[in-house]
Amino acid sequence: MGFKENLKNQLQYSDMLVKELAARTGIKKKTLDSYLGTRSYSPSVETAVCIAKVLGVSVEYLVTGREAAKDRPLSSLPQDIQAIVRAAEQLNARDRQVVLTLAHSLKDR
Repeated sequence: MGFKENLKNQLQYSDMLVKELAARTGIKKKTLDSYLGTRSYSPSVETAVCIAKVLGVSVEYLVTGREAAKDRPLSSLPQDIQAIVRAAEQLNARDRQVVLTLAHSLKDR
């Protein structure tokens, strides 16, 4: 997945609207929409850093969909969560979205 998809997923995971991200980052909503639109422009490094900071993720995550191993080693997580992560890595983007939606539903009940 690319920046656009990872940004969309992180916004959904954070339960944040684009206009909220705009307010918290100082980046115009129209600019953020251009990163999320069909043409999906890429932000500057400075803008990506600002977005990542507000969303609580690394720029690497927003660009690649993966955290650097040194930032969040899988081995530091409980065994059951490690198993979930390993299984999720094998899924396609659509199925990962289904799992993410399910996780949100379970979290909110």
